Amino acid sequence: MSREMGEVRVTGLTVYPIKSTAGIDVDACAVEAQGLAGDRRWMVVDEFGEFLTGCDFPLLTQVRSRIEAHGLTVSAPGMETLAIPVPERANQSLPVRVWNDECRALATDPAAARWFTRLLEIRCRLVFMADTGQRPVDFDYGEPGDRVSFADGYPLLLVSEASLDDLNARLDEPVSMRRFRPNLVVGGCGPFDEDGWRSVRIGETRFDLVKRCARCVFTTVDPDTGEKHARLEPLRTLSTFRRAPSGGVLFGQNLIPRVTGTIRLGDVVTIDDHV
Repeated sequence: MSREMGEVRVTGLTVYPIKSTAGIDVDACAVEAQGLAGDRRWMVVDEFGEFLTGCDFPLLTQVRSRIEAHGLTVSAPGMETLAIPVPERANQSLPVRVWNDECRALATDPAAARWFTRLLEIRCRLVFMADTGQRPVDFDYGEPGDRVSFADGYPLLLVSEASLDDLNARLDEPVSMRRFRPNLVVGGCGPFDEDGWRSVRIGETRFDLVKRCARCVFTTVDPDTGEKHARLEPLRTLSTFRRAPSGGVLFGQNLIPRVTGTIRLGDVVTIDDHV
């Protein structure tokens, strides 16, 4: 049975153009099969094609992007601003790895490789996933044909304001929602209500909520400074009350689009299925 909760609305929309780098807050965004338009279509990899994560390279969080008609413009403290064009489909296709997934990506301008190599002080390059990219979601949680960009495992991540408020009430120093890098933030529900949602409609879109998100040490990196918290907060506190029987520390819900369209700030969230 559909249940519309008029006070539950979208209060935040964020696109992360390059995996592990800073997000861009937007007022509206198209939803595509792979997630929000432009989200995590770019990724930094080492010379072997293994992705570089903000867990190991916190300086990535200091990279800021602007989405332009031609591609991206990137900047970081102490670095020159660089324009990076979307690669041509005829560009070299490279094998890359994200966690345990292997997929193909397009090579980008060599200037981008030099820029990130200088920033991170490791030989690396920037790659791009085209609209035709084929990286399937975990078969245990998705359906045949479900695919994802370079996000960790699923097309979108949702967190409620109330869940963050509950966590911050337990911390000596509150943290911002940016620690958890959601695409969608919703307000008007109770703490961790999103754990029980199974299907939602937002604006003209519809999603299945397939798996609570297991969090890692990346949450301990301050997005303002790029430094890890000495006592590994907020992950340490989260682990005291959000640890699953499997051992994961859970915060937020992973979403797979079922009907694409556009989401806007202020859209009402309609809960179609919940437990």
